[in-house]
Amino acid sequence: MEKEAKIYVAGHRGMVGSSLVRELKLQGFNNLVLRTSSELDLRNQAAVHAFFEQEKPDYVFLAAAKVGGIVANNTYRADFLYENLAIQNHVIHASYLQNVKKLMFLGSSCIYPKLAPQPLKESYLLSGYLEPTNEPYAIAKIAGIKMCEAYRAQYGCQFISVMPTNLYGINDNYDLENSHVLPAMIRKFHEAKLRGDESITLWGTGSPKREFLYADDLAKACLFLMQNYDQSEFINIGTGEDVTILELAEIVKKVIGFNGSINWDTSRPDGTPRKLMDVSKLHGLGWKHQVNLEEGIQLAYQDFLQNPNSRK
Repeated sequence: MEKEAKIYVAGHRGMVGSSLVRELKLQGFNNLVLRTSSELDLRNQAAVHAFFEQEKPDYVFLAAAKVGGIVANNTYRADFLYENLAIQNHVIHASYLQNVKKLMFLGSSCIYPKLAPQPLKESYLLSGYLEPTNEPYAIAKIAGIKMCEAYRAQYGCQFISVMPTNLYGINDNYDLENSHVLPAMIRKFHEAKLRGDESITLWGTGSPKREFLYADDLAKACLFLMQNYDQSEFINIGTGEDVTILELAEIVKKVIGFNGSINWDTSRPDGTPRKLMDVSKLHGLGWKHQVNLEEGIQLAYQDFLQNPNSRK
């Protein structure tokens, strides 16, 4: 990307989008086009097309999405399917119409089948049934991947897709009903510590394994790939390392300084047994993550303490 190029980051206020904006500025890209959801509703096709026709961005990072954890995904199934399809359909098609030089679509590791072999290779897409609790979100993201592939095949568009693993970091969502597992843990342990609780109860058995990538590392990977990757096949972004939820809880407990015990409510769902990305393609291109899990959780916790609005 040229330093003076006009770059549109869709979803710049979210955790992923804001990390992309920080990294772009750090690398000297300052001609950024940004719109809040109140300024531009990406679910509105006419508004999106008018925006692209007026601004004509050179590059697009499509990080806008309706996101959430198990509860949110399973409760708002129609919203997750409709809104994510609408957002990506409108942005991808408008990018084609306005001759965007290159677009990056950010998906999610939930696109893979629930019982796919581990680690998850890109070739495992559509090889089995999805995890039921987040199926609508996964189907929307799969559609986005296939849309980028189709526009490349039919129109020659340089549209690429990346699949991040579980993310956390600055500007995360710590709402206990709608957040993902790691930020929810940070908040639960923090509040239990403040109350002086003797124990804390977490969902499930603690046995599922998850991989976690610090969001600023994701941003670095995205910029690297935007400038060094141009294939129709999507590419995984992750660490290639995972921990059990129990191990994660112990790390969060240590970082926050909670001295009580951990109880597990086994009547609650575990979700997918394991989701570890195969990142051999990414490593083969020469990129690896920099922030380890404990260091990243410490950074995320400091952000949590400094931003009480994230706890709504």
